Amino acid sequence: MRKNVLVIDDEWNMRNLLKIYLSSEYTIYEASDAKEAFEVLSIEDIQAIILDIMLPKKDGWEICREIRLRSQIPILMLTALDELKDKVYGLDIGADDYMVKPFEPAELTARMKALLRRVNASDPSHEKVLNFKHGLLKIEMEAREVTVKGHKIDLTPKEFKLLSLLATSPKRVFTRDLLLDMVWGINDVLDDRTVDTHVKNIRIKVKKICPSYNPIKTVWGVGYKFNELDEGR
Repeated sequence: MRKNVLVIDDEWNMRNLLKIYLSSEYTIYEASDAKEAFEVLSIEDIQAIILDIMLPKKDGWEICREIRLRSQIPILMLTALDELKDKVYGLDIGADDYMVKPFEPAELTARMKALLRRVNASDPSHEKVLNFKHGLLKIEMEAREVTVKGHKIDLTPKEFKLLSLLATSPKRVFTRDLLLDMVWGINDVLDDRTVDTHVKNIRIKVKKICPSYNPIKTVWGVGYKFNELDEGR
């Protein structure tokens, strides 16, 4: 079945170019600003979004944040900015990948395929609510909420994605490189410390409510796994 892709860009030439590149494999919807984008999202089943940063009224970063409050649709940011801090910022607020203009058609199509493969491989949507340790930890996928002993903890988009990914495959050990690829979607602007920092932040937030519970176990020399039995660090 063809995937539906929403292109959000205020330049008609760029929207048309993306449509030419992708329409052989995807059904393309278009929006020139935030208002049009959310109108499309309200009536169509969109599986991926290509989002330009430089937009009128609301920029791509603000739109990305708003989308992440409602949905986990994969987002590919498209921009003329090539600064590392801009890439990191976009990824941190919930974007899944990042492309800099100008780009080659082959790179765009390859990134779209990789993005959708990652999302399909890590999609936990078949389970709307995950419960662990007799309800001590609960993850509500659609609401994007995590509670510990009934108390909600505030996770960033990437922290939520990281914890839910580990929790939906509790027997699996994930390397840091794999987590970078599946959670952030791009390896060349980040390093292993990014994963370590997010794991540390999740642990701190959980332990503020339940000091004895550690949801993520370190597998020394390999990476991390979800800690079903609270076996320690």
